[in-house]
Amino acid sequence: MSNTDKLTEALIQFRNERDWEQFHNPKDLAIALSLEAGELLENFLWKQPQEADIEKIKEELADVFAYALLIAKHYNLNVDDIVLDKIAKNAIKYPADKAKGSAKKYTEL
Repeated sequence: MSNTDKLTEALIQFRNERDWEQFHNPKDLAIALSLEAGELLENFLWKQPQEADIEKIKEELADVFAYALLIAKHYNLNVDDIVLDKIAKNAIKYPADKAKGSAKKYTEL
């Protein structure tokens, strides 16, 4: 069992002990993920990146990961596989020899 699977199972256990599965449909999980991502961003608002409170960042990032893992679980997606697949797709769109040191979109390389 991967660490990702262990985290997901811990989240499922926590959720089920509270009878929250009824609220965890994909739409609401996606909305919650977006809201938590916004709360993560709030830690950087009007600050230099190094001024952000790392403890608050950890809290919000954990929420973002948690909701993402629950969405993946709902659709029986293997998180390791989908992230590695996305890296492979991005490697094609952003070849290192063209994209290195550039923030341009792949269509502009």
